[in-house]
Amino acid sequence: MVDWKTKVALSDEATISYMVSEEISSNAPVVCFIASTGRGPKDFIPLAESLCSLGVRVVLPWPRSIGGSDGPTEDIDFHDLANDAAAALEAEKGDSFAYIAGHAYGCWIARTVAQDRPDLISGLILIAAGGASWRPELSAAIEVAMDYTADEVARLEALCLAFFVERSEAVHWLEGWFPDLVLLQRAARARTTKDSWWRSGSAPILDIIGLCDPFRPTAELDFYKRELGDRVRIVTIADSSHALPDEKPAEVAEAISGWLNSVRTPSDEPNG
Repeated sequence: MVDWKTKVALSDEATISYMVSEEISSNAPVVCFIASTGRGPKDFIPLAESLCSLGVRVVLPWPRSIGGSDGPTEDIDFHDLANDAAAALEAEKGDSFAYIAGHAYGCWIARTVAQDRPDLISGLILIAAGGASWRPELSAAIEVAMDYTADEVARLEALCLAFFVERSEAVHWLEGWFPDLVLLQRAARARTTKDSWWRSGSAPILDIIGLCDPFRPTAELDFYKRELGDRVRIVTIADSSHALPDEKPAEVAEAISGWLNSVRTPSDEPNG
């Protein structure tokens, strides 16, 4: 078991609470994970513990408005949310290589970090990133899944449609939703100009895809390679859907660890 420490980083007008696996070597690579729509970083705990066992240090920030993170929630955009995550990562980076990772919605924020802070990161990790578009019923399923007043059977069906392969694994996602956070995140997306973040900087990118993810159909498996070029490496994981880091934490950890080793050489020096 990992001994998680809770710390605080300052991000402009926001105060960001985050968890960090402190017992890992201070020289180990550091990966900061940004959670998906309406959810907090505890979804990453199984994945994070697998990564820690492989010698990776993990930073898990809470989005502003939940988990002890606080700051303005009006008139903010992707760049504000990216700055929050970057503040937590920068506080723990030291002289190590630093990487930013996102899950689903979190991929957009991670990409904004990569665009805004090329000095901070050595690579970008996308986990269950959506394609160019997805079926409307998937967006509707998110609404049902996070609705605590809805029928539990309906919520489980929605979770299985949009997030999980196995119904038994979906049950614990009946909890852990923050509907007010969803409103904040959607408003931030609406305020953000796509051109200000879409190119995602210039660092190497790992694109991890669940082969049962309805947000990333087979025809779009190479979507980010087409958009962002050969710096994108694609890894697919079988029998997993949009809740990929929760469904297959060990497999995702192995993919990340292998990629981290491949993008670094003994002669490399961390950014910054």
